[in-house]
Amino acid sequence: MFYFLSLLSGALISIMITLNGRLAGQHGLHSATTLIHLIGLLLIATMVLIKKERPFSNRQAWFLYLGGAIGVLITVFQNLAFGRISVSAILALVLLGQAVAGLVVDQFGFFHMPKHPFTKQKLFGLFLILAGIVSMINNFELLAIILTFLSGICLVIARSLNARLAILTSVHTSTFFNYVIGLAVSIPVLLLLGFGEISTTTFDFSSEWYIYLGGIVGVVVIFISNIIVVKISAFYLTLLLFIGQVFTGILIDVMLTGVFSHLNLIGGILVLAGLCTNLLLDRQKKDSAIHS
Repeated sequence: MFYFLSLLSGALISIMITLNGRLAGQHGLHSATTLIHLIGLLLIATMVLIKKERPFSNRQAWFLYLGGAIGVLITVFQNLAFGRISVSAILALVLLGQAVAGLVVDQFGFFHMPKHPFTKQKLFGLFLILAGIVSMINNFELLAIILTFLSGICLVIARSLNARLAILTSVHTSTFFNYVIGLAVSIPVLLLLGFGEISTTTFDFSSEWYIYLGGIVGVVVIFISNIIVVKISAFYLTLLLFIGQVFTGILIDVMLTGVFSHLNLIGGILVLAGLCTNLLLDRQKKDSAIHS
């Protein structure tokens, strides 16, 4: 079930990136970031009220609440990259950043996450994964590449912090604070940097109403993430998310541009093959441990 939820979350992330990118094109980068967090907060606050939870009654270490602030950076980085490189290239670079950060988290158990040491036997699977990532990067705009790679690293950090907070409080409370802090950060950024955007002077809703759903999709993604992060290795979770993202991203690219990328399909298959190889090695290792 957790593997399926990971794949579903990956598909939703592709949709969210596209919606948020379109929203930024309509209202401006900083206005879109604020809108995304405002809409998400309204949804999760409603859920908290329905559940009758008291999110402010149980305080935790201050750094555990930084997931929302990091989430603002992720949204800004990805919105800046959207349109400069393809959706599939964004997903590939985010995967690369997440894979690097995920391996480090698994190796050392940062953020109180379970340790999953990397073994030499998994190098072939890792090679397939890296080959899949490289084959999908068809645009080389340096700034977009760097920002998207950094957003992948930030995703693992935010995901780990949110999951730890969810363990100490609840999934609803953790998601609620993710959007509270995110909105608290995005509003000052909008006021400082967003004066040139149309929405700061006159706000006109787009006729494409669906572009405002990115914040809602984001709530669902974070909610699912808070459940599955502690159940699956950070590295494998990243790969499962990517597989859901890449095939959804291919469909989105076809819908937006009318072009089907064989390289993206090959990249997704290589990543899937690498994931299956390493999962098989893990299964063999567990079976050997049981019979020894």
